Amino acid sequence: MMADNIIWLDFNDAPEQRDELTSDTDALRAGLLDRLEAVLHYLFPQGRIRGGKFYVGDVDGNPGKSLVVELDGPRRGLWKDFSTDEGGDIIDLWARSQGRSARSDFPRIAGEIRQWLGIAVPVGTPMRRDVRSMPMDDLGAYTGKWDYLTPDGELIACVYRYDPPTGKEYRPWDVRARMWRAPDPRPLYNQPAIAKAREVVLVEGEKCAAALVACGIAATTAMNGAKAPVDKTDWRPLAGKSVVIWPDRDAPGWDYAESAARACVMAGSASVAILVPPTDKPAKWDAADAVDEGFDCAAFIAQGDRRIVKAAAPSLPTFTLGELLDDNSPLPPDLIAPRVLTPAGMLVFGGAPKVGKSDFLLSWLAHMAAGAVFLGMQPPRPLRVFYLQAEVQYHYLRERVKDVRLPSHRLLDARANFVATPQLRLVLDDAGLAQVIPAIAQAFGGEPPDIIAIDPIRNVFDGGDAGGENDNGAMLFFLSQRVERIRQAVNPDAGVILAHHTKKLGKKQFEEDPFQALAGAGSLRGYYSTGMLLFRPDETRTTRQLIFELRNGAGIPQRHVDKINGEWREVDANERLVMKDYGERLDAERRRKRDAILQILFEEAGNGRCYTANQFAESFEGKAGLGGERTIRERVSALSTQGYIKYFRNAADYGLPSSGRTKFGYLCVEGMVLRMPAGDVDTATGELPMREHTVLPTHYKCPHSGASMPVENPDVWVYHDELNDPEDS
Repeated sequence: MMADNIIWLDFNDAPEQRDELTSDTDALRAGLLDRLEAVLHYLFPQGRIRGGKFYVGDVDGNPGKSLVVELDGPRRGLWKDFSTDEGGDIIDLWARSQGRSARSDFPRIAGEIRQWLGIAVPVGTPMRRDVRSMPMDDLGAYTGKWDYLTPDGELIACVYRYDPPTGKEYRPWDVRARMWRAPDPRPLYNQPAIAKAREVVLVEGEKCAAALVACGIAATTAMNGAKAPVDKTDWRPLAGKSVVIWPDRDAPGWDYAESAARACVMAGSASVAILVPPTDKPAKWDAADAVDEGFDCAAFIAQGDRRIVKAAAPSLPTFTLGELLDDNSPLPPDLIAPRVLTPAGMLVFGGAPKVGKSDFLLSWLAHMAAGAVFLGMQPPRPLRVFYLQAEVQYHYLRERVKDVRLPSHRLLDARANFVATPQLRLVLDDAGLAQVIPAIAQAFGGEPPDIIAIDPIRNVFDGGDAGGENDNGAMLFFLSQRVERIRQAVNPDAGVILAHHTKKLGKKQFEEDPFQALAGAGSLRGYYSTGMLLFRPDETRTTRQLIFELRNGAGIPQRHVDKINGEWREVDANERLVMKDYGERLDAERRRKRDAILQILFEEAGNGRCYTANQFAESFEGKAGLGGERTIRERVSALSTQGYIKYFRNAADYGLPSSGRTKFGYLCVEGMVLRMPAGDVDTATGELPMREHTVLPTHYKCPHSGASMPVENPDVWVYHDELNDPEDS
């Protein structure tokens, strides 16, 4: 640390003047030390006090801990910046915070401190000038002056330029504070003009800005030019403006342009570009030099080489009702008819795991590449299809492709028009897009793709900082900032197909709104033009349902599809293609397994036991997880109402005792077989011969009245939860 008594004296002054200056310096230092904490917070709002010390990043007041000021003891007010190894006392720190030297600028610094402390100027103190009213000091008379105004024309600050032998220097005067300092925040130059302009040219320094303004160009600069602290400048006047940055032709100029460009983007500028100075110009060439030499500044600003930092958003198209009514031009042809995928549309193809959606998608895309119809979906011509898939490795991908059945006369088109990736192991973040976009652009020899398919979303998903694929905000980010960037880069009119998984669908949800099962459904459904689901309603069957949700066309009825002999076909949902009897037995078994009670009744009959409702409830109370007697009775009643349980009253036909005075009779389920003894024990084998009886219902419970009704056709089993009408067979 430096000594705590630092006095800046001019040894050309007389001894008595030096004594007065020393006394004045001591008074100022004492005043600052008395209010040290307040002084430090005034100079460095982002500083912090911890453990008897004040910490801040540097003399410019940035956040951090490199610069330390002692608060206690005899070293109170001494500071040191450990990153630069500089230090001094509190007066020196005040000067450094203002970007000045306490030695060369002491009269001005002393005036600022007096004003802040409220100390009058000592009588007899040698005053060369009133620094508040006359911008002249040891640097000499100023050589340039620029006024900073509010958009309404109110004076905020003045910047003076001096040209002493040591080189040019600038001094800002804060008009409102009446102090030699830059305002906080620092304003932009020429605000009345830029408030009215749509395009603003940002240059380095007031001289360059004034030169362009004289040519009729709306120009501005940040106070201090290339040395302007970006975080201390108010860039908000450039919000909504198209900003063109004209840097000086040197490294500091380009660095300033890059920093300013980022600040403009953060402030909400509509577009931001940095001009590239002509290579035939000398070093440090700037806008003021261009004006002096008669350079065509307007043409350079409009047409010069530039780096686009933020592109302007396209203007919003609008149409009157009359224009829409009078436009009779033909609609663009569907990429996949009928309106399944339209130009620039997005289709989300969803399905639960293992439902076969990747196999379906591969076959579908291959047909589109061949120009062939697939399950009623038709392309207008062979389409160029890029299949970006992240699930199947190369060898298994080629195995699947060879299983796709295409019309032989279409195969040649498909061979060239279908391009696929092997299993990708990347995420569609900025790095991933840098790989994917060139691959798609070059896939068809310079021709743009018609369809870009991504399978599945989950394996390449990037939601930014918002979250995972189940988060609507993250999904919206992925669609707008990832998928759309790919499309805009390779072909804005391409159709996009995204393969995505669904949550498990319950019967009720499937009936009400199946597309709500898509992960991130809120954002997806607000974004896509078509939704398509592949759903297997019955796990014991291979038949799937294909369901559509169209934004750009009339609804498409559900289709039932299946893969038969390696080919996807539309099938009749009510017709068994093979093994009809076996399938019906599977149906009965599936229904029984819906409820443990049905299965127990079926198995008990196989052991020769049948029950009335009361007998069953009493026998199985607290068993097989069925609960209490009352719970079992309620469940049996519900199953009877739904048609899963029926009744038979012809007990004698099966060798059973009478069911007594019960209202309905013995319980019966579909396919139930009663095994009963058929005689005495066989003496040769020691086994009891058994006879099997298929039990058929004689009565059912009416779902509307609860009455016992006779069954007209006992060979046909009707379930009332699947039909709205009562038993009618």
